Amino acid sequence: MREQGLTSASSDKLADLVNVNSWQIRKDFSYFGEFGTRGVGYDIENLATQIKKILKLDTIRKTALIGVGNLGTAIMAYPGFKTYGFHIAAAFDNDPRKIGQKINDITIEDISSIDSLNKRQVDMAIIAVPEEAAQNVADALVEAGVKGILNFSPRRIIVPKKIKVITIDIATDLARLPYYIP
Repeated sequence: MREQGLTSASSDKLADLVNVNSWQIRKDFSYFGEFGTRGVGYDIENLATQIKKILKLDTIRKTALIGVGNLGTAIMAYPGFKTYGFHIAAAFDNDPRKIGQKINDITIEDISSIDSLNKRQVDMAIIAVPEEAAQNVADALVEAGVKGILNFSPRRIIVPKKIKVITIDIATDLARLPYYIP
């Protein structure tokens, strides 16, 4: 809405965008404070700021990438992370041909130096390694102090309960799509 030049939006308009009822929008926002004005709606700039704060997206979050193959390289090139305050601050691989190379001003490091993440205040990581390496990488990340992992490996990784893992299996997600196509 901001990109469209709008400065305010009603709960009806917001509800249409996310496919819920307007009362749900008002109710959900009310849990976090007063963001709107009755009869006027929500100031888009203020609302965006408040939502970022609620979701803890209001500061730059250093993130490490493990696995700089085809997928990892694409992840490093993706500009959309900046929108949410994510900065890939470190990249690791075990391929000697990749170690020392630079992608977007990030020097690819040897996976053996992954334990340095805690000292560098990196608490999130993206796993983009082959399935058979995913658990070992996850174990090393936990040991290095990482608190959140985005896992692109199709392997379900096991970590302590205090660590949040989100797994994205592109093939499985793609396999769901034909069901919805008439």
